[in-house]
Amino acid sequence: MRFSPNFYRLTVLHRQLDEAERYEVRRESADPLRLLRLKTLKLAVKERLAAITLRSLGRPAPRLAPAR
Repeated sequence: MRFSPNFYRLTVLHRQLDEAERYEVRRESADPLRLLRLKTLKLAVKERLAAITLRSLGRPAPRLAPAR
């Protein structure tokens, strides 16, 4: 299976969001809104990665719920 540059870029972004989330949790005065935003972005990136993977396997990507 061959991945696109977009897949790689999203993988790097997911890793960066994961690191930022772990850093925010460890902070003494963690901001709950920033933490929620990081988790939301990380989930959105994960869903896009899954859709790209399914498309590369020739399967239809699931329909994503619209963002609120």
